[in-house]
Amino acid sequence: MTPGGVFSEVVGQEPALALLRASADRPVHAYLLVGPPGLGQRAIARGFAAMLLCPDGGCGQCQVCRRALSGVHPDLVEVERVGAVLSVDDAAEVVRLAQRRPLEAARQVLVVSDLHTARLAAPVLLKTLEEPAGDSVFVLFADFVPAELATVASRCVRVDLAPLVPAVLAQTLRGEGVDPRRADEAARAAAGSIERARLIAGDAHLAERRARWRSVPARLDGTGATAAALAAELVDSAAQSAEPLRTRQAQELAALAEAADKFGPRAVPGRKTVEDRHRREERRWRTDELRAGLAVLAGAYGERMADADAPRLTGWATALAAVEDTTRELIRNPNETLMLEALLVRLSAVSG
Repeated sequence: MTPGGVFSEVVGQEPALALLRASADRPVHAYLLVGPPGLGQRAIARGFAAMLLCPDGGCGQCQVCRRALSGVHPDLVEVERVGAVLSVDDAAEVVRLAQRRPLEAARQVLVVSDLHTARLAAPVLLKTLEEPAGDSVFVLFADFVPAELATVASRCVRVDLAPLVPAVLAQTLRGEGVDPRRADEAARAAAGSIERARLIAGDAHLAERRARWRSVPARLDGTGATAAALAAELVDSAAQSAEPLRTRQAQELAALAEAADKFGPRAVPGRKTVEDRHRREERRWRTDELRAGLAVLAGAYGERMADADAPRLTGWATALAAVEDTTRELIRNPNETLMLEALLVRLSAVSG
């Protein structure tokens, strides 16, 4: 085990890890990890679970730690939502699991993802968090805490996670053997996510995709046909960018099957549960790729503004504002092709 111990797979996040290390001896009933996806949430939760389940407090070497870090310890239960949000039925399942007695250790750890989607399920979760089962420790993930979940969040110890700056991402990638130039480019495109940076670093087409977005202003000719063709091209490119993610997911499924053979099927998540999570990961990846592309496009218009004379400056500023509006619209899970078509038609008017 490397010097990071049970958190050896986590990059940065030292304030969060210090808080969890300090509370491992006498844990409270619930911890809420808040931050955008891709910051190592699952590795943090599994490392903390190893500390709570290991008889030596997280030695990192014993079978208990190895199983927890692999996600196959029977007293580490990772709950994934079934549908688009964490539903009332999902929350009821969490409540049911919380009543279960530990199978091997002195306690069990329940990891629940996507709490920020649990608006309708909040009352069910709140009751469990207000009257926790004595043998259960919750580790909840949320991208952010909406107002309607503030009461649920108040019942937890909040652990904030921060996106990593490009310099830290690039240094980490270089330390893992990535070519310095590719490490720098992946770090700039990763939006603070170490998980995304690692996957992007192995993508030979990253520079090509960024160049495609940068070329959009020059390729627009004022016609709707060109705008539609470019939108389809950009969406297709975003979908293709997920290939490194699909490779990692295939490896995860293979490891899952191996763990099921070794420890028994009850010790690992069901294949369908993992595949559902993979589909959500791929959708989120595509959204992040579009967001990164829009940032490149905004930069292209920003460069034009820097060199523009007064008559053109207003037009480029209008174009930049349109790109920023579309970036915000991504949060609402729109039809991506139609969204980009609408944007490029607006930009065509400026270019034309």
